[in-house]
Amino acid sequence: MIRTPLRPLARILAARQNGENPDHIERENIRLRAEDSRARAQNRAEGRLLLLGVAFFAAFLVVGTRMGQLAASVPEEPRSAGAGTEISGRRADITDRNGRILATNFSTFALYAHPKQMVDPKHVAVELAKLFPDMNAADMERRFTDGRSFMWLRKKLSPEQMQAVHDIGDPGLLFGPRDMRLYPNGNLAAHILGGASFGAEGVHSAEVIGTAGIERAMDARLRDPAQAATPMALSIDLTIQSTMAEVLDAGMTMMNAKGAAGVLMDVHTGEIISMVSLPDFDPNDRPAPLLKGDPGDSPLFNRSLQGVYELGSTAKIFAVSQALELGLVNPDTMVDANAPMRWGKFKIGEFEGHNYGPLLSVTEVIEKSSNVGTAHIALMVGADRQQEFLKSLGLFDPVPIELIEAPGAAPLIPKRWSDIVTITTSYGHGMSVSPMHLAVAYSAIANGGVLLPPTLLKRDKIPEGTRILSAKTAKTAAAMLRRVVTNGTASLGEVEGYEVGGKTGTADKVRPGGGYDKDRNINTFAAMFPVSDPQYVLVVTLDEASENTGPKPRRTAGWTTVPVAAEVIRRVAPLLGLRPQIEYTPLNAVSAPKP
Repeated sequence: MIRTPLRPLARILAARQNGENPDHIERENIRLRAEDSRARAQNRAEGRLLLLGVAFFAAFLVVGTRMGQLAASVPEEPRSAGAGTEISGRRADITDRNGRILATNFSTFALYAHPKQMVDPKHVAVELAKLFPDMNAADMERRFTDGRSFMWLRKKLSPEQMQAVHDIGDPGLLFGPRDMRLYPNGNLAAHILGGASFGAEGVHSAEVIGTAGIERAMDARLRDPAQAATPMALSIDLTIQSTMAEVLDAGMTMMNAKGAAGVLMDVHTGEIISMVSLPDFDPNDRPAPLLKGDPGDSPLFNRSLQGVYELGSTAKIFAVSQALELGLVNPDTMVDANAPMRWGKFKIGEFEGHNYGPLLSVTEVIEKSSNVGTAHIALMVGADRQQEFLKSLGLFDPVPIELIEAPGAAPLIPKRWSDIVTITTSYGHGMSVSPMHLAVAYSAIANGGVLLPPTLLKRDKIPEGTRILSAKTAKTAAAMLRRVVTNGTASLGEVEGYEVGGKTGTADKVRPGGGYDKDRNINTFAAMFPVSDPQYVLVVTLDEASENTGPKPRRTAGWTTVPVAAEVIRRVAPLLGLRPQIEYTPLNAVSAPKP
């Protein structure tokens, strides 16, 4: 900056020439210099005040905005500043084939405590014990005062429970938001869905993971963030699932059974339309597994898949179908059915000592359910070819279906396959499989001889199956199964208009110490409908059923399982879109009664 001189020489000389006092010039310049300095100082002060005002305004704006955000948000524990993996609680919905919700997410809160922040731990312990009967006040007080700084109290709360805890009013009780799995239909399809629980947890969120059923088997798909917004559609129909569960439950009561299972399968797609196991459970409150005793006594036990039983005479159609395919017999071939049949030290008899012999046609062997006739047909086939065929039906391996329990539900196969095993296996004894195995095998007969892998997921594209029988053989076998309903052991299975065909099976249960219990059995009916153009296979199994309306208990499948299965078909066939085939009487055949 250039300063103006106080006594400029030119002005001083000019003032002296004019007789003026030069000191006036100096004083005037001092005054001007002082005014300029004051002006600059004022400008600097005004600028600083403006900057300070803007800074204060910005600070108050930030604080006010943050206070508004906090007031509008849910209180939660601050996150740790350290690096860590984000916990995601998002999980895709599960729907039935028509888009109806089977499993979804529900926002709730967890309850946790910071004991060191509690004002009155004893009061808190007493009040919590009043709200939650499973909590002990003395134990809670001890834990609140033992020096710990954090503890979980409840993994999920209802809105009413949350409000009640809030009313306790202690700052040491805190809530953490999270999602939980909700099954709005309760017990319906419980064994299919399985259930879910919390995995990795934090105070601000929790990971939801599958614990059983399809929730566990398809856990990666359901937890995939890229697919979280896309529901996973199952093959089951909720209405049909409900209907079959209702009928089976009533059938259990009427037939005095301890359990029931049912599988309904689309024979052309391999889709499971319904799968029921009773007794069942509510996946919203999944019970603890049994630690001892028979696993089959637990409601968690899936009888349709994990129930590996000797399914009796339902297996006879496999021996006959194979013999037909190999050209060893035709439907009219007469076979030895003279009972009892002796093979070495073994005696093969018929139910209640009947003798259907000396000869029966192959069709009559199935119609009358002859053990002896089936045994002779199986011996024609031979042990090696019999094993190969049963393997091709999938009866030697676990069912490849989307349930975590499936790999552990392996069939029980004889270690040595002697001739007597060939005989007993042909009529369903000595080898144990599940109702699901049976449904898959019967579907291969119903759809024209092609084995399709079953699925609980809705299929957009039908996979290429494996041909195990010619279409001609499959059609012949289906016609034989129709005869069982019209003329044979499943006469109570007739449903007018739906051409039901099927095979009964009654197998005595194995005693824990060995041998068979004649008063405890597994009754099965494996059916297909309509036989002229099969669309669906239904397998129904009752555990220890007994029909007691007569003079003595009747424990065979024809009296117990068959009428229950018939009621299932009668109820679900219209829901499946199948129209009954009604035979109309020609008008010229109708005449008025004579007076």
